[in-house]
Order: sequence, then structure tokens, then C-alpha cells
Amino acid sequence: MEQEACAGEEPKRGSGAARSERAGADERRGVGSGAKRRSKEGAKRRAREKTAGEHNAELGRRGEDAAARFLDRRGYEIVERNWTCAAGEADIIARDEETVVFVEVKTRSNCERGLPAEAVDEAKRDRYERIAALFLQDYDVVDVPVRFDIVSIVTIASDRAMIRHHINAFGA
Repeated sequence: MEQEACAGEEPKRGSGAARSERAGADERRGVGSGAKRRSKEGAKRRAREKTAGEHNAELGRRGEDAAARFLDRRGYEIVERNWTCAAGEADIIARDEETVVFVEVKTRSNCERGLPAEAVDEAKRDRYERIAALFLQDYDVVDVPVRFDIVSIVTIASDRAMIRHHINAFGA
């Protein structure tokens, strides 16, 4: 018979003799408490991994929101957010006067693995250039300057972050 327990409370069990009999039967079948504990530990680990993935997705969304507000306050016109195509996704596409700016947003909760902008490698840069070419083609945009920026965000607290705008991060 299964019984539920509140968080931090042990479930109620039957008599000690019944537990001993069950334990002996479980041992004979090779399913001692260690197997159950390992199974529960594995389930907890999988739950933590999912939670970490969800945490990273939420951190990324919050970072992109902060980057869009940051750029808007500096006079950029946000044209698209999370624009996807066959080559991938551009976090933000904006206009800075006559220049079309493709912005990669990198957000981290700390700098233990380095600064966020350091995560933008050559492969990511190449992908952004392909994304830009497809965007410009899809919207028939010709003869305008194009630039690639990175907005790095490191959260300090739930409501505070350090933001650094790397203008023309890919160089020309």
C-alpha cells in the first residue's frame, strides 16, 4: 500500500515485522533499497538536468529582452527578434540609422567560463553572415551597410546585469 508524504515528512509505514519480511523478499529478488535509491537518484539527476536546460533558456530569453531594451534606448530600431531561416537564427536584427545590424546576444549568470562574447567563435560568425545574406535577400535589401554586433550580458542579481555592446564585433 503506497502512502503520500508532505515535503520533509517520512511516509507512514506498516509494522516493523512486515518491513523485515518485505526486505527479505526484496533481497532474494535482488531489489534491495540500494536499487530504489539509485533509481530515485537518477530521476532526481534527470530532473535537475531538465531544470538546468530550462534555466538556461529562461536566462537567454531574459538576456535578449534586456538587449532589445538596451538597443532601443540607444536609438536602434528593432526590426526582428529571433528571426529564423535555413542558416539558423539571429537574436536581434536592428537598424542603426541606415545600417542593418545583426546582433548576437550572449548571456551568462557568471564569468566562470569566460566572458559571454568569447563564446562567439568563427563558426558562429560564419553562420551569422549566412543568416544576414538570407535576410537581406528575403527582404530585397540592397546597397545598405551591414554590421555584426554582440551584446554580452552577465547577470549580477535577479534584476541587475552588466551589459556590454561590442559594436562591429566581427570587424570588416
